[in-house]
Amino acid sequence: MSQHPKISRRAVMVSSIAAGAAALLPIGALAQARAAQPLRMVVPFPAGGTADVLARILAEKMREAYPAGIVVENRPGAGGNIGGAFVARAEPDGNTLLVSPPGPIAINHHLYKTMSFDPTKWVPVTVVATVPNVLAVANKLPVNNLTEFIAFLKANPDKVSYASQGNGSTSHLTANLFMQITGTKMTHIPFRGTAPALNALVGGQVDVFFDNIASSAQFHTSNRIKVLAVADSRRSRALPDVPTFSELNLPEMQAVTFFSVVAPPGTPAATARKIQGQLAAAMALPDVKEKFAAQGAEPGGQSPEDTAAFIRGESAKWANVIKTANVTLD
Repeated sequence: MSQHPKISRRAVMVSSIAAGAAALLPIGALAQARAAQPLRMVVPFPAGGTADVLARILAEKMREAYPAGIVVENRPGAGGNIGGAFVARAEPDGNTLLVSPPGPIAINHHLYKTMSFDPTKWVPVTVVATVPNVLAVANKLPVNNLTEFIAFLKANPDKVSYASQGNGSTSHLTANLFMQITGTKMTHIPFRGTAPALNALVGGQVDVFFDNIASSAQFHTSNRIKVLAVADSRRSRALPDVPTFSELNLPEMQAVTFFSVVAPPGTPAATARKIQGQLAAAMALPDVKEKFAAQGAEPGGQSPEDTAAFIRGESAKWANVIKTANVTLD
């Protein structure tokens, strides 16, 4: 029995030494542990969409920088909020990123009364790409240019229907921006995504769709719909024959779907800059530019600071549209 106290003291001493050694490890060991983790790129929408395709293109080119690999993970639902919430709760160590269109980054907090995360707390990394929206009309509509279209709308208020990918989607908000600028009125027909909305336009069940150029271009070139204008500052390489709204004296009609990368709140600025450099290098590769062009996407690569300013501007613009049109999702 007399030996037990000595054994206990020795155990305590060994335990203390071990604890002291452990205290010296985290800085180096934690960095190594993080480096050994795969990079997780979370896309808050289903596989096959533009955000998913762009993320996978970039992941392929960045794998050398991540020995543990890169995982592109789809977490769809609630307009991007499910995936957004997942990333917002992740460790701010640069190993989990959100790759997304504007919904959970710049728009949804203006649409939903309550959200489980604060989009204003994201740490911006870079804009991956911008894809312009276009004004597409059904072939049955008796118009062939923007002037004729606006005149037709003013002569037929609320009689022309426009499709969207759903309430609060970019196509819905872009249509409202157009109506606010031109003083016209159309009737909203929401669908569940781009494909059914575009099918309805091609089939003539709806009259108008402010779609992104990536999905509409092929139907314009095959003469199954008419794309009248591009909502960007310059013509798109995907449809070089189609003028911009600016060329047609509607310079305020700027509406692009942007895809950006953001990191969880609290991510160090140096980490964001490092990842931005990796993404920008991948986007500068010729074959990546070609693959982006096939999606109707203009590569980005902006600095975190410029990305933050861009997101703030887009958020403010769409907040005004949402307030004026009284669009809500709750």
